[in-house]
Amino acid sequence: MASSVAVPVRPSTRWQQYYALTKPRVVQLIVFCAAIGMLLAEPGLPDLSKALPAVVGIWLVAGAAAAFNCIVEQRIDARMARTAWRPTAKGQLSHWQTLLFSAVLCGLGSALLYGWVNPLTMWLTFATFIGYAVIYTVVLKPLTPQNIVIGGASGAMPPVLGWTAMTGEVGTEALLLFLIIFLWTPPHFWALALYRAEDYRKAGLPMLPVTHGSAFTRLQVLLYTVVLLAATLLPFIYRMSGWLYLAAAMLLGARFIQLAFRLWRHYSDALARQTFRFSIWHLSLLFAALLLDHYLMPWLHLLAARS
Repeated sequence: MASSVAVPVRPSTRWQQYYALTKPRVVQLIVFCAAIGMLLAEPGLPDLSKALPAVVGIWLVAGAAAAFNCIVEQRIDARMARTAWRPTAKGQLSHWQTLLFSAVLCGLGSALLYGWVNPLTMWLTFATFIGYAVIYTVVLKPLTPQNIVIGGASGAMPPVLGWTAMTGEVGTEALLLFLIIFLWTPPHFWALALYRAEDYRKAGLPMLPVTHGSAFTRLQVLLYTVVLLAATLLPFIYRMSGWLYLAAAMLLGARFIQLAFRLWRHYSDALARQTFRFSIWHLSLLFAALLLDHYLMPWLHLLAARS
């Protein structure tokens, strides 16, 4: 299945090669979700003496996990158009160079989290590293088409990490954020896998479109978007958020379901790309609405009480 998506430019300098190993776009979303967890954990602005080292520490460990993933998947990356440009796939960086880089990032990030934040956040972040870099990449991904569902637990951890960084404990609210990302991951990733199915087939990976076909995968995308919409209502039901967030969750969820339904009924690569891209906006805008609701609604209630 051909793709018109441009392949990223090959990193030219050694610094760019190491930076590319960290998968910056993925890590940016991870840090964004962790920052949301930090901001929602407290009624006012977070303590910057904890928040800043937490952001840096989580970024470092997430980058280390991404670099380790590049080692494990070097041969697979080399066979896929989407990843063939990576420094490890191109042979620009050796296994030992990448492993050392990953170890240094993980060590620095863990030390920062342990010393400047709290031990619980450090251990949860390290467990997330193991979950993604080892359990998902080494065990689940090459063995089962449900890899992204089971392994999605690691990708859903960032807001929990942010929450524990501020509070020192895992709260119910953090688990609700975890559930939202956990249910968001399959339709997000399977939309990508649908138009990259040939890549995964050549790489020998048992992704759902390869093992169960396009129609079954599209149905799963639709079903997950429906369940996801229900999950996004839980912060409002739990009184973690107000009406502003509820309106955003309903609108974003309805649009996601609409795209998933169209994808199920009338598939095209272009529609799969559109669904994948919207899924990123969906999560970003959903959490932005949650954050806006967290800070804006108390002020609105105060103004209403005074008027």
